[in-house]
Amino acid sequence: MEKIIIALDAMGGDNAPVETVKGGVLAANETGAKVILVGREEVIKEELKKYEYDSENIEIANATEVIGTDESPTSGIKKKKDSSVLVGLKLVKEGKANAFVSAGSTGALLVGGIMVLGKIEGVSRPVLGTGIPTVTGGYSFMLDCGANVDCKPSYLVQFAEMGAIYVESVMGIENPRVGLINNGAEKEKGNSLTKQTYELLEESGLNFVGNVEAVDIPFGKADVIVCDGFVGNMILKLCEGLPKALMSIIKEELVKTGDKNLIAGMAAPFGAVKSLFDAEEIGGAAFLGLNALLLKVHGGSQAGAIKNAVKQCVVFTQNDTLGKFSEKVK
Repeated sequence: MEKIIIALDAMGGDNAPVETVKGGVLAANETGAKVILVGREEVIKEELKKYEYDSENIEIANATEVIGTDESPTSGIKKKKDSSVLVGLKLVKEGKANAFVSAGSTGALLVGGIMVLGKIEGVSRPVLGTGIPTVTGGYSFMLDCGANVDCKPSYLVQFAEMGAIYVESVMGIENPRVGLINNGAEKEKGNSLTKQTYELLEESGLNFVGNVEAVDIPFGKADVIVCDGFVGNMILKLCEGLPKALMSIIKEELVKTGDKNLIAGMAAPFGAVKSLFDAEEIGGAAFLGLNALLLKVHGGSQAGAIKNAVKQCVVFTQNDTLGKFSEKVK
């Protein structure tokens, strides 16, 4: 098998290039894949001096510009021809890399991905999917997380098909359970979109387990959960904020007790809960339906999340997940 090559936006995110370069080196060292660090060459070279690595597994692709999160994605892609996002996408387009990872502008990555890479034949809309932590210690893969706020029932069925392939191929879950996010478990519940989608999913041949209410998501009722991008983004943002708020409240109440032994005794359980909902472990959101995999990592990510995102791309490539999409979605 040819060496797997992953392009990484070294200038994207709040902690670039320090954490992005570190994460890229960690991923290269752990997987043996080549990581192409895309960004300002001199800056990247300076960061690389901190680490030991196989020089055959780390390469630099110079890019002099960065598209900011406050810029128009379309304008940024069109005007900044030497941006780290555009240079990274072109590496994939030209077959010099198998996938691309960025913690930079989500909009620029999505717009650039569609413009440069194009959709897989038969895919109506590319979709953004990510793992939602569950009490089982695993994840429910939710899509769409924000790429398509207005959807047709047929779009959601395609999301489910791609999500099922991704979960089976990358997460190793055979015949994954597929659920439809709705405001009730009964088949008759929901709006026109969910009712029509339910009927189509019943006939899809997928392991469809019915409607999933938001309250059931953290308990792992389904391995793949589908919805439109508006609903998915609301759920994702709540999942990000609620654990932090609860942890803060609990910590404040413990401090009020003044009992140092109680506080110390709660350290391990707190750590376990924090780890469960840690975005570092998830590794990023996958943009599926294009002619290559794009992984969007949270803007505030540390090296661990960057490393795990690159590792997801490696597994995706090893298992020919892209080929499986092309076979299934027609």
